[in-house]
Amino acid sequence: MFRMISNRSRLAALALAGLSLAACGPERTAPTIAPSKPPEITLGARIVDQAGAYRNFIDRASSISPAFVDGAMVAKSVEAGSAIESGQIMQGLISYGAIVALEDPAFVAGVRAQAIGEVQRQQLADSLAANPYNVLAISGSGSAANRVALVLAEDGQRLYDAGKAVKQAAYDVQRQAWSKADVANRTGRLANAKSLSAVQFDSDLGETDLRAHAAGRRPAGGPVSPPYTQTVVRSVAVAAMAVLGQAGTLRNETVSAVMQDPNIGSCARMTKLNLNQCLAVSKPHYEDIFCLGQHIMMDSGRCVIRASGLPEPYEARFVPTVRPPKPVPAPSRRVAPKKK
Repeated sequence: MFRMISNRSRLAALALAGLSLAACGPERTAPTIAPSKPPEITLGARIVDQAGAYRNFIDRASSISPAFVDGAMVAKSVEAGSAIESGQIMQGLISYGAIVALEDPAFVAGVRAQAIGEVQRQQLADSLAANPYNVLAISGSGSAANRVALVLAEDGQRLYDAGKAVKQAAYDVQRQAWSKADVANRTGRLANAKSLSAVQFDSDLGETDLRAHAAGRRPAGGPVSPPYTQTVVRSVAVAAMAVLGQAGTLRNETVSAVMQDPNIGSCARMTKLNLNQCLAVSKPHYEDIFCLGQHIMMDSGRCVIRASGLPEPYEARFVPTVRPPKPVPAPSRRVAPKKK
């Protein structure tokens, strides 16, 4: 028993001696782990295609001229404005918003500073996928959100103003005889508009084109006060995932879930429904012009402005004043004179 205790004491003494020698030796520092090189900004093909489809729709619809000269020109304009699926417009809006956010260098730097290693980048991307509003905690997210909101509002206002001019043309052209003629094959025209609005649009714009377009935007207007809309927040969240290298094709399903904004999707679907109802009852060409200006252009522009969070344009609505009828005086009753 004594030997066992003695051996234990001896071992303890040797351990203490070792620690003393180590303390007297050269100072050792913990090894540092160098941060890995930031990944390339990655945008999946679906994001690029949807952003291109949105960009094409805004540019195409905003360029529709109100100077109509015949029914064929009206039909061509209605067809051009109908040629995109409503859900693609709204997801494309978020995709393009993400590309706009990527042009904010302070935001890109903030994302990279937030996650410097591969594990951190993956964790941050998963956090954004679970709750896109987590992006607002990243440095620079406010300036990126502000830029996205102003650019989208500018797009929506441009489309709205162009639609207002087309809508006015629906009244102006009524002085021309051709505008009062009935549209040929009205049933086929309506079916064609419905089929065009149910097909995904293939864009010819690539990532380089879209990045260059977004970089050249200089939207006017002051700072946008939070809270930001879902569309703006989701755009910035997708941009952050792209900076983290987590928005590529392999993450399509995850990124698509982030780009779902039920509020703005409902606005787009209602716009298409109103367009179809308008075309179903319109007969002469000038009524088709009204459907084009009001629903394809002005209503779609309102949806985009609403998505940006900026005030929607005021549209005065004519409400006739109903005046009460003038009172009709009661017929006078003649009283017969009394007999004397």
